[in-house]
Amino acid sequence: MLSSRSYSEGQLRERLLTKHSAEAGTVDECITRLKEMGYVNDDTFAHSYASSRLRTKPVGRSRLARELATKKVSRERIDEALNTVFAEVPEETLIEQAIDRRLRTHGSPRDRAASKRMFEHLARLGFEYDLIIRKMRALRGFEDNC
Repeated sequence: MLSSRSYSEGQLRERLLTKHSAEAGTVDECITRLKEMGYVNDDTFAHSYASSRLRTKPVGRSRLARELATKKVSRERIDEALNTVFAEVPEETLIEQAIDRRLRTHGSPRDRAASKRMFEHLARLGFEYDLIIRKMRALRGFEDNC
């Protein structure tokens, strides 16, 4: 399993227990051994997942945290990974990239409905509301459309 892609400890445990019908004690021993050998490391997994995700698509902190949580990574490890990744690439830079991408595909919002759609798009990407509002107001004409 680990030769095709990396897994978090929680994902690996769940998969071994459900798909391969292994016993809990055996799975614990296996995961302990894999951790000793360096094949399973949630810190590395969370950091590499977050870095990779931000290289492919600009997303906000909350969306990335949700994605890591669905991958069975602990809250502490998620916070550590996100702090490291967002120190490297600030969320403000990412939202600007997302806005630029949106403007290229949909153009500048011309009315209130288009502004709302853009706001909702940025919110779905996981950016904080205050940051979205600040950036939307910086767009020319946003104040007129509200």
